[in-house]
Amino acid sequence: MLTDFLKSLMISKSKGAEFIMNVLNIEHISKVFGDKVIFEDISYGIHTNDKIGIIGINGTGKTTLLKIIAGEEEADSGQVIKQKGIRVSYLPQNPNFPEKITVLSYVASMQSQEQWSIETEAKSMLNTLGIVNYEMQMQHLSGGQKKRVALVKTLLEPADVLILDEPTNHLDEEMVTWLEEYLKRYKGIVIIVTHDRYFLDKVTNKILEISHAKLYAYEANYSKFLELKAQREEMELASERKRQSVLRMELEWAKRGCRARTTKQKARLERLEALKNGTSPVQDRAVELDSVETRMGKKTVELHHIGKSYGDKIIIEDFSYIFLKNQRIGIIGPNGCGKSTLMKLIAGIVQPDTGSIEIGETVQIGYFAQEEVDMDKNQRVIDYVKDIAEYISTRDGRISASQLLERFLFDSAMQYTPISKLSGGEKRRLYLLGVLASGCNMLLLDEPGNNLDIPTLTILEDYLNSFSGIVVTVSHDRYFLDNVVDRIFEFDGNGHLQQYEGGYTDYLEAKQKRNMTESIAPVKKENKKTLSSKNWKQNRPVKLKFTYKEQKEFETIDETVANLEEQLQNLEDEVMANATNSAKLNELMLQKEKIEQELDQTMERWVYLNELAEKIKAQNAER
Repeated sequence: MLTDFLKSLMISKSKGAEFIMNVLNIEHISKVFGDKVIFEDISYGIHTNDKIGIIGINGTGKTTLLKIIAGEEEADSGQVIKQKGIRVSYLPQNPNFPEKITVLSYVASMQSQEQWSIETEAKSMLNTLGIVNYEMQMQHLSGGQKKRVALVKTLLEPADVLILDEPTNHLDEEMVTWLEEYLKRYKGIVIIVTHDRYFLDKVTNKILEISHAKLYAYEANYSKFLELKAQREEMELASERKRQSVLRMELEWAKRGCRARTTKQKARLERLEALKNGTSPVQDRAVELDSVETRMGKKTVELHHIGKSYGDKIIIEDFSYIFLKNQRIGIIGPNGCGKSTLMKLIAGIVQPDTGSIEIGETVQIGYFAQEEVDMDKNQRVIDYVKDIAEYISTRDGRISASQLLERFLFDSAMQYTPISKLSGGEKRRLYLLGVLASGCNMLLLDEPGNNLDIPTLTILEDYLNSFSGIVVTVSHDRYFLDNVVDRIFEFDGNGHLQQYEGGYTDYLEAKQKRNMTESIAPVKKENKKTLSSKNWKQNRPVKLKFTYKEQKEFETIDETVANLEEQLQNLEDEVMANATNSAKLNELMLQKEKIEQELDQTMERWVYLNELAEKIKAQNAER
């Protein structure tokens, strides 16, 4: 039974398999890079309407497999067989572009008798993905914009098989949702590498996992795949325990001095050799990193009425916020709205035009940038980490740079490899390791999901949930936001930020409710106009409502009060601790008086806003 189950999951070393109604067959593919075996005799058949997600740890060969299927790279052995006339459209992870070509010319360059129709559809897709200047030269676009333009070209090409390598990178939430719907409706095969787990759940019906040079196939989306993988590994371990038990019995029999004279004894000795030569199931190693302990004092990071503009474009306008200890903040919004700018302002890389940013003396910021960092390609992996720290202090004591790398899936051989030999995802993982190992107590993560594999993201989520400090992350990864953050700020595109409590799913529900309320408002407004035309306006009571500023203040004032009360309590504790230090006591009393005055004013404002909220609620109930 176990053998049949594993055969249905693991497609490797198949001999003479019959492929019926397959559009595309991967037959006995092997690939080696240097000393590293990427694939070892893997086979798989792809059918019409398959929506396949390919997953695995960075460096296992996901991109290589896509290139081989697309015909962009040759396997060392084996072949990919396609049905005659099958058309393939391929989006590489890092597309190349011809020089001196406009966006529209590049996207709509395929030959067609209906060129005007292609251009119309191209413009529509480009608009959806935030590209509105069709005549701009490609070389003037940012890296993210170029990837989106390449995605449009790939989707527009007539194809029976779409091969997409990380298409969700550089897409905001609305763009990802649009792409999900497009691929779900797509009449053809989709083969995709992505680390967006919600995307895999909604789009795919099959998962291929690359692990230790083998290919495992699952008839499932991502959520079901997790269950099936756990079942497979449990059955493999059970089979291994049985093998070890039988092996011990056979060894005991052999030790008793059997003589290989009879056919029966010879057969038993042969079985013993087969058991000894059997291989144990290889378990995927998990990224492990205990939270680095760094103390944070009373003062954290405070943003006071900050503003930032570039030319006429307002990025942030009059934003204030005080980060609390151990908060998990997610920042979302459309591309180009200012998310990365806010992160750079907090990190001190960019200065605000107005307002101020105060950072506590004990705050140590670790900044994981969205852009690819400048690494010395000739430097060895271990030297990159040693430049940050020879030893790292964790909850369980000090560990060496080499031990840290081992926990982060860089084995002893990889540690002495030049950085130039690492894949894009492995470089990203090394960069993340460097940030986490720097001893920071405030993490700024700008799009951590870009080019990080799912296993690394999963462990990063676990790490962040136990991290002793503040986490602020910009991310379009909805799964990541749900697992990590407890508050979300959304940029509205006009320099303002709207606050929502909870993770991404909570934000989505709250926003949908708000949009429903706003959509009802015009109808009520029209009804009021009708009343006005009958000269009833002067008899109506004045409608109570929050101003925009009051609404924002009302949503955050509970937290402001709690923060001030916490500061006051901390000051009172310090006053008690410094009762005999007159100089320090005088300084603390002045601070305490200032906080008390601010708290009194805030409480007066709290009373006013809550009374107004109650009146608005009663007024709405009467209507």
